[in-house]
Amino acid sequence: MFIFSDTISFILLLVSIIPILISIFLLLRVARKAVEKNPISQFFGLLILLLGIVATLIFKSSIYLLSTLSLALVLIIPHILYHLKEVKLEKEKTESAENTEIDLEQEIEQIREKDKELNKILFELSNDIIVQASNNLSSEKGLQETLEHINTAIIEEINADGGVILLIDAFDDIIAVKSLIGSFPPPYELSADIPHKIIRVETNFRFATFPLDSTIFGEIARTGRAELITEPLSDPRLFQNEPEDFLKLGSYIFIPLLVKDSVLGVAAFARKFESPRFTEEEFYKAEILARFASSAIRGVFSYQELAERKELTKESDIAIKIQERYHPKLLPAIPGLSLGHYYNTAGVCGDFFDVVPSRKDRISFVLADVAGKGMNSLLIMTMLRSILRLVLNTTQTASTILSWANRGISTEKTIDHFASIALILYNSLDNTIQYANAGTSPIYLLRSQTNEFECLSKNSEPIGVEKTSIYSDTSTKVEKNDIIITFTDGLIEALDANGNQYTTTRLTSLVKRNKDLTGKEIANKIKEDMKKFSGDTKQHDDQTLLVIKIL
Repeated sequence: MFIFSDTISFILLLVSIIPILISIFLLLRVARKAVEKNPISQFFGLLILLLGIVATLIFKSSIYLLSTLSLALVLIIPHILYHLKEVKLEKEKTESAENTEIDLEQEIEQIREKDKELNKILFELSNDIIVQASNNLSSEKGLQETLEHINTAIIEEINADGGVILLIDAFDDIIAVKSLIGSFPPPYELSADIPHKIIRVETNFRFATFPLDSTIFGEIARTGRAELITEPLSDPRLFQNEPEDFLKLGSYIFIPLLVKDSVLGVAAFARKFESPRFTEEEFYKAEILARFASSAIRGVFSYQELAERKELTKESDIAIKIQERYHPKLLPAIPGLSLGHYYNTAGVCGDFFDVVPSRKDRISFVLADVAGKGMNSLLIMTMLRSILRLVLNTTQTASTILSWANRGISTEKTIDHFASIALILYNSLDNTIQYANAGTSPIYLLRSQTNEFECLSKNSEPIGVEKTSIYSDTSTKVEKNDIIITFTDGLIEALDANGNQYTTTRLTSLVKRNKDLTGKEIANKIKEDMKKFSGDTKQHDDQTLLVIKIL
C-alpha cells in the first residue's frame, strides 16, 4: 500500500479541495434555481471525492482516494453521458430548425413567384380591358361593347359559368342589367307569371331592373362592399327558385364597380349548383379586374358626356345664330309710341320678341319664353313665331290668338316643350290695349297719372301643355306717358356675385325714376343697371325686355 510521504503530493491534494468546494457551491446554487435538470449526482460525486481527499490527507493512505474516486466516477459519468446526449439532441434540433427555415424560405419564394405570375396575368388582363374600352370610344355601342368585353374577360379568368353587369340609374334609384353572359341562376325571386324555362328566365333577367333597396344587387350597390358567397342556401338575401336544376343556386361573387367613393354599378359572377365553389384566390382576381373595369366604364361615360356636351354646344351655336335672325335689329318707328328693348342671350335660345304692325288699328307686341334650350327650344320658337305672324293679321282677339297658337303646338306629338307668352295688341285709333298671357310672362303698366305700376297679367297654363287650355283677354285705356313693360323671368332672376336676384321691384323702381325718358333710353338704363348688378357673374337664362311708352 502506498503511503503519502511526498510533500508535493500532499500540497496538491490539499489545493484540489478548493475547486471541489467551489464546484459544490455552484451546484447548490444551480439546484436552488432549478436550472439544471440533474445536479444531485454531481453534488454527491464531488462530496464523496472531497471526503476521500480529506481521509487520504488524515490517514496518509491512497486507498481512501482511489475508492472515493471510483465511487464519484460512478455518479458523475452517467450525468456526463446524459449531457452528451442532450448536446446531440440540441444539435439535431438546430439542424432541423435550419432545414425548416430553408423549407420556409423556399415556400415563401414559391408564393412570391406565384403572386408575381398572378399579378402579371391580372396586369395583362386589366391593360386589355382599358385598351378595349379606349378602342370602343368612337363606336355608337361603345359602352355596351366595353361591358361585354369586361364580362367575358372576368368569366374566363375565374372559370365562372356566367356573369352579369348592372349599372345604376341614380335618377330613378334603380340598378339595371346591361350585360348577361353564360349561365347565371337568378338569386332573386322570379315573378309568378314567368315560366321556368331557360330562355324565358334568361330573357327576363337580361332586361331586368331592380330597386336599390331590394335584392342583393341593390345591397352591394348601396354598401359598396364585395362579397364571396359559397353557401347560398344559408344566405337569406338569396332566393332559391326551385325545383329545376338550372335554377339551383351555386356559388357567387358580387363586386361593386367603384371609382373613388362613387358606385357605378355591380359585377356578379356565378357557378352552377353542380360546379366547384369559387375560391378566395378567384374572388381576389375578380376584385382586382373589377377595379380596372370600373375605371374603363367611367372613361367611356366621361367620353360620352363630353361628346354630348360638344354636340349640344354645336347645336346651341347654330340655334343662337338662327335666334339672332328672328330678333328685330331695329324696332319699327310707330307714330304715337316710343319703343325700347333689351336682349341678352345666355346661349339658352329660349326667348324671343316681335313687333308686328298688322293694321292701322292694331300694333302687335309679342314676348315669349320657351322652356328648354338648344335646337328643341328653337323649334318651338320657330313654330310659334310662324303661327303668331299668320294669325296676328286677322281680327281675332288676343285670347283667341293664343288659343290657336296653343292648339298648333299641343297637337304636335313629338314636342314636349312649352312656352310662356305675353301678347299686347295696341289700337292707336282709340288708345287702348288688349292683352292676354299664357304661363307666367308678366305685363306691367305704369300709369302717368298715379305714377304706380299695375300688374295686368294673370297666371295661366303655358302654351303647349294642353290643347284645350282656355285663355282670357282684357282691354284697358292708356294715356299719354303711360309705360308698358313686359319681360322674361331671366331678367328679374339674374344673380349678382352674392347670389341675390335682380327682382321685379328693382326693375319697376328703375322705370319709375326714368319715366320721363324715351322707351329706348329707359331700356338702355335697365341694360346699364343689369351690367352693374350682375358684374362678371355667369347667367343661366336669356334676358329679354320690351318697353312701350305712349306719346
